[in-house]
Amino acid sequence: MSTKAPYGTWPSPITPGTITTRTLSLSQVRVDGGDTYWVEQRASQAGRQVLLRRDGDGQIGEVLPLTPADELVDARTRVHEYGGRAYAVDSGIIVVSHAGDGRLYRYDVAHRLRGLVPLTIYGDVRHGDLEIDTARGLVYAVREDHRGDGEPVNTLVAIPLDGSAARDDAVCTTIVSGTDFVVSPTLSPDGEHLAWITWNHPDMPWDNATLHVGDLLPDGTIGSQTVVDGGAGYSVSEPRWTEECELVHVSNASGFWNLYRTEGFPRRGTNREGWTESLRTRPLHPIDATFTSPAWVLGPHHFDVLDGEHLIASWARDGVWHLGTVKLANGELEEWNVGWQPMGNVASSGGRVVMLAGSETELPSIVEVRGRQVEILRGSGDFSAHDAGISFAEPVSWPTTDGATAHGFFYAPASSAYVGPDDELPPLIVGVHGGPTAMDRTGYDLRIQFWTSRGFAYLAVNYRGSTGYGSDYRRLLNGKWGVYDVDDVVSGAQFLADSGKVDPARIAVRGASAGGFTALAALARSDVFSAGTSLYGVADLAQLARTTHKFESRYIQRLVGADDLDDPVYAERSPINRIDDIHAPLLLLQGSADPIIPPAQATGMYEAVKAKGLPVALEVFQGEGHGFSLAANVHRAYQDELSFYAQVWGLASPVLERVALHVDNLDR
Repeated sequence: MSTKAPYGTWPSPITPGTITTRTLSLSQVRVDGGDTYWVEQRASQAGRQVLLRRDGDGQIGEVLPLTPADELVDARTRVHEYGGRAYAVDSGIIVVSHAGDGRLYRYDVAHRLRGLVPLTIYGDVRHGDLEIDTARGLVYAVREDHRGDGEPVNTLVAIPLDGSAARDDAVCTTIVSGTDFVVSPTLSPDGEHLAWITWNHPDMPWDNATLHVGDLLPDGTIGSQTVVDGGAGYSVSEPRWTEECELVHVSNASGFWNLYRTEGFPRRGTNREGWTESLRTRPLHPIDATFTSPAWVLGPHHFDVLDGEHLIASWARDGVWHLGTVKLANGELEEWNVGWQPMGNVASSGGRVVMLAGSETELPSIVEVRGRQVEILRGSGDFSAHDAGISFAEPVSWPTTDGATAHGFFYAPASSAYVGPDDELPPLIVGVHGGPTAMDRTGYDLRIQFWTSRGFAYLAVNYRGSTGYGSDYRRLLNGKWGVYDVDDVVSGAQFLADSGKVDPARIAVRGASAGGFTALAALARSDVFSAGTSLYGVADLAQLARTTHKFESRYIQRLVGADDLDDPVYAERSPINRIDDIHAPLLLLQGSADPIIPPAQATGMYEAVKAKGLPVALEVFQGEGHGFSLAANVHRAYQDELSFYAQVWGLASPVLERVALHVDNLDR
């Protein structure tokens, strides 16, 4: 029988330690024959990203040896600051970017005694989005060169696999240049063509990007080339070759990220004259659904080639992700109802399908699908969801400003051992995702269940600007950042309060990065919230635009709707200039080494709120960047936030009293 206890005070088996030491983050799933590879980020190892391999016999292990300098490999790249695809594997040959020294290394699984072979020089040069060409002895890579003055230079380079470029950088050949950005080098199965994507300032890759294909010459340079799609006010993503050397990619020309197929490429040994004029591109399966996500990181992989006749693909409709096949001949789509939702990483080889996926009752896992049967190859933790009780996502939509509708997922409090009093409504935490083009999705997420298992309700808001509802919905935020996102967060909280599902006197808003900006702006523009938490959030928009890195250096202007950083709109929407409008207690959590949101934004906000006399707390985690990776810091961040709500809302519990966050200006 469940015990009655006040909402927000329930003891829970989901502790900060559950998140930091009993779980890990999985990404970059790829297959190579019968082997499966992926990257694990381990908070217990200072956030190191570890490349693992599961061989055909089911044996799992860390695949890479120590570097020549006796360092553990941290499989990570800092291209575009957000990184992404940091390794490639082909026929047992691995090329990986090591964050420790910034170099690329080659490793041959079949010849372990050779160890890691350095491929690039030391220096301020970053590489990522790797594609191996074993026939030519090259790896193609996005290069971000920081050695000059001004903005770093992004190019596509061909790097010898023999290690000669580790001694002489001149051996590397630049094969694509002249644009602000270039990504996604993709080699055709016959080795005759290379596809890639480019875009220029002020666009982001989801706004206006172009897909190119060129002949590959014997030395790895580009011969004849042509534009296949994109660049005319819409965008492209994820080029991938079929077994028949036809090109499939994603385009949002229709208003949704849909799959397209291009035919007519000459095969090896055939006449290549005039091939650039003979290509035919057509949509595969036009549908109001999204087959990819905004390319904040390198190497998105939402679909793959299943066999000679089918793709295996994932797509989102109304914020929910699905899995199924798409027939190459006629675009016929068949959904696979396997009980798992893909999480942006689907790979296939030899007819087997492996993906990073989540479900309503399991932690995110790497699963293999055979004959519609699912086998978990690697889970992200040993925690049983049923031990805590499961809060299931309820899709909700509500009216917001300018006659629009906003969307999200509501999670009611849920515990295996506790229920709330009959005469009490639960406190609500409104979660704001970052991006701001990202999306909250359904599935068992400890970061949400941490709160719901303690008796908090949780609303994950997919405000205007989020992915998963079509390009028009995403573009609504252009020029309205700090307005529409805030309106949707405020109206969502009010909608739940008016529905009688939550306590209107105890509603908090929280967000990280761009979500932190929205949370801070919501505190300044509404009295709905009685508490707020910003994790490395933006306080000063103009300052962010002046100091941010190349990848998003024009993005803030588009979101705000003004190119001139002295335009008054920047000051009007910046929370640092709206301190007089904030009336709720505030918690600020920040990394000291954040290259995207400098700590001065958090400290400036803290000093201003403190001077006003409002309850405020600031925690700066030494050595942390944009997001917290060290186990002790992640642990402390959850403790701080829980203690903060307990103090400002007067939640009494022996469990909560053990955490002592100091909140300035709070009467005790």
